[in-house]
Amino acid sequence: MVTPPATPQAQPPMAATAASAPQGVVAPPAALKIEGVPAVPQSLVARVAPYNRFDGMALVGWHPTQRELLISRRPTNGHVSQLWRLPSPQANAELLTPGDEPVNTASYEPQEGRYAVVQRAVGGNEAYQVFRLDLATREMTLLTSSQRRHQFSGWLHRESAIIVTSVPLDRVAGQAPPTTQIWKIDPLRPEQKTRIAELDGAGWAVAAVSHDDRQLALQRYISANESQVWWMDTATGALRQALPMASSAAVATYRPIAFTPDDRQLWVVSDSASEFSELMRWDVASGRLERMTAQIPWDVDGVSVSRDGAWVALRINVDGRDELRVLDARTGAQKVLPALPAGSVTRAVFHRQRPELAFTVNDAQSPNRLYTLDVEQGTLQAWARPASTSTPVPRMTPQEIVRWKSFDGRTISGLINRPPAGKFTGKRPVLISIHGGPESQARMGFAGRTNYLIQELGLVVIQPNVRGSSGYGKTFLTLDNGKLREDSVKDIGALLDWVATQSDLDASRVVVTGGSYGGYMSLAVATHYADRIAGSIDVVGISHFVTFLQNTETYRRDLRRVEYGDERDPDMRAHLERISPLTQAHRIRKPLMVVHGKNDPRVPYTEAEQIVSRVRANGTPVWYLRADNEGHGFARKENADYQFYATVLFLQQVLGLNLP
Repeated sequence: MVTPPATPQAQPPMAATAASAPQGVVAPPAALKIEGVPAVPQSLVARVAPYNRFDGMALVGWHPTQRELLISRRPTNGHVSQLWRLPSPQANAELLTPGDEPVNTASYEPQEGRYAVVQRAVGGNEAYQVFRLDLATREMTLLTSSQRRHQFSGWLHRESAIIVTSVPLDRVAGQAPPTTQIWKIDPLRPEQKTRIAELDGAGWAVAAVSHDDRQLALQRYISANESQVWWMDTATGALRQALPMASSAAVATYRPIAFTPDDRQLWVVSDSASEFSELMRWDVASGRLERMTAQIPWDVDGVSVSRDGAWVALRINVDGRDELRVLDARTGAQKVLPALPAGSVTRAVFHRQRPELAFTVNDAQSPNRLYTLDVEQGTLQAWARPASTSTPVPRMTPQEIVRWKSFDGRTISGLINRPPAGKFTGKRPVLISIHGGPESQARMGFAGRTNYLIQELGLVVIQPNVRGSSGYGKTFLTLDNGKLREDSVKDIGALLDWVATQSDLDASRVVVTGGSYGGYMSLAVATHYADRIAGSIDVVGISHFVTFLQNTETYRRDLRRVEYGDERDPDMRAHLERISPLTQAHRIRKPLMVVHGKNDPRVPYTEAEQIVSRVRANGTPVWYLRADNEGHGFARKENADYQFYATVLFLQQVLGLNLP
């Protein structure tokens, strides 16, 4: 049975509110509930400022006929990312979606770009809705029902209609078994929308539309290690399995990308032939799969196919850094490219009418920089760089890869950021930052606000890729599933052993942090290795697997059971209860900081409330930030800023740091 949270204790003093903040103290955002966190001095804001004003951008897509781009970024003095039009290289971007909620998905109407469709949710609840954006008036018209969560899935080719999938929300449907609805919607006449099909389960996604608009290629996601490709007839909704064959017992992942122009073949990414995800070309008539990247011993992370079918752009994940490759689609030969900007390629998209590829790159020095490449002419052009503070900042130290042996002899790797050589003396304190997922991966790239911790406080930041991380083969990905869960925690124990052998690292001053699954890992490390860390930070983390599985949104539940285990099985339930940090909370003896958004649909905020209550009842100091207008992480700048200021104060206290 699930042990209930301890009876709430008297709350620690609250931080100053906007109305009561004394001079020299930062007034916290109104939506933040703050417990046990000291007041933030205004002087800290000034010190952090040079590291807090890098405005990164995300590439959204091309205009269908013009040589202009859509990007997403936060407006100056704005709180969340919005949609912008970038009319030409180095031009000033034009804001398209003013508002108080972020826009992270958008697409022009594909024939002439007369309008755009955008996707937006409220307060971080991820209950996405799809809108038509009038590019002249900036008015947005709702196209979908707020009773379900929607996902824009692309355009038909022969008519200006979009494909949208939807799943039910618990606030409407309760915890009934979910279904996935697939809709065709004309954005100019949304009242005439057509439901193509309704499928059992929530793991369905539309990935590609045939050029004759007769077929949809769907991905059915079962787990990180198993997915399938299915055909759907757009007229009747009839469904049949394509990959793997229905008679096959093999477990592999298949991700449909795009049809060839004649609809006779389908580009697919699959790990069915090796440990890594490869680009393949599937012949619809014969069922033959042609391996296109078998010679590359790394995952294909992203694919963009030119509309004429001539070129395929790939992002290859090489040990946590995405490299750009371009293939001749007919022969599979790799195109020789000009020297590209240093860094990791985060997105790449072909223009609809020309062989021009837009792509973004980031590295240790800056967030995304935007470029275009004419793959036939070999012409590279810079379009935009991120805006940054006018205050000079030091050159960031590049990340390096480190490796260590775990308890069973398996090699585990991660990224390490060290402070500038010669700037600090003595052994340096360590922050271990664990990614979420759990199938994500720590990647090379810009460290954002964390650069302040490295450059000014002298912390060494290590981002481990424990077993269960992606990027190292499909076998490695399964090594934390089910009852193997705590083996990934032991990987952190082995990392602590490695830290103790390094002459420049202080093994007595280590803090562990992580978000989502990384939050669970942070709590688990705090229970298993309390005598070897100075503190832990849990951001939107799981504190009890059973309550998490019972309370996460229903459209996610069965998909998460495959990864963590099914709590309805008595034996698995007992295991999940035993390993949950809430059950072991009496072992958390070092200071704990917890951060959560009240609208989180993935890991409900009650996971934070119960661990805060239990650990505090045991007499361990707990700092707690909860935002009533956030979800799975703080997306609003004012909340994210305050979270970082509090994190700096927490690290200062538990590691004995002197702030500059």
